[in-house]
Amino acid sequence: MMDTLANALTTIMNGERRGAKECVIMPASKLIAHVLRVMQKEGYIGEIEFIDDGRAGKLRVQLLGRINKCGVIKPRFSVKKNEYEFWEERYLPSRDIGLLIVSTPQGVISQIEAKERGLGGVLLAYVY
Repeated sequence: MMDTLANALTTIMNGERRGAKECVIMPASKLIAHVLRVMQKEGYIGEIEFIDDGRAGKLRVQLLGRINKCGVIKPRFSVKKNEYEFWEERYLPSRDIGLLIVSTPQGVISQIEAKERGLGGVLLAYVY
């Protein structure tokens, strides 16, 4: 497995397309958990539960049926605090629909919060 974040978001997309109520993401990592927390905070997914299996662990994610598309941004582009509009036009379908997930020096947050704080970072994923 090369990119665990891409695998996790693909698992979520496949579960959403099937109409499943939950999905299990494995292996779990801190980065995946942080990205899922941002998605949860914005209302795209429900509860997240960590399952310790003695290896890398698993994450059980409750799906709400609100995701049309999500995926990783590869390569992981660096973005300055005043460049978010360019990337929003590139990855999101329309203004004020969806969000970009950004890794900043203050943690993994959405582009909306990064703009408010005046932070740049590295683009990780998009969801709408």
